[in-house]
Amino acid sequence: MRRLESEMAILLRRIKCVVAERARAVHPELQPSGYLILAWLTDHGPARATSIVENLDIDKGAVSRLLTHLADLGLITRGPDPADGRATLLSASATAAQRVADATTGLRKRFDDKLGDWPDENLADFVDLLSQYNKALGTTPP
Repeated sequence: MRRLESEMAILLRRIKCVVAERARAVHPELQPSGYLILAWLTDHGPARATSIVENLDIDKGAVSRLLTHLADLGLITRGPDPADGRATLLSASATAAQRVADATTGLRKRFDDKLGDWPDENLADFVDLLSQYNKALGTTPP
């Protein structure tokens, strides 16, 4: 278990660095937690703030502050919800969506460069075990 803790700590540090790097690639003032919201909006399309809170499990107040910051940076747009005119839908701006896509492409290329010599079976086994680990801990993202 100590080895697992050690390896997970290394993984977490790497993830934090990658998210911070991707955030800076989108906008130099973008916070990593703002990047996570932006990436989620890019993947899932327009959404209400409540959906972001529920799906990313981030405090409602923090989401509100991050959305204000994202709007100030011009990275999200707000519009009426066609299903309920009183509600607001949030979307990644076209520029933000392209920058997130570019950052994702760059990261995937780095993964390919670093893991390209892994046999496909080993990579598939790693992904399966990581999925099993996440499910066991109840942290599989939506």
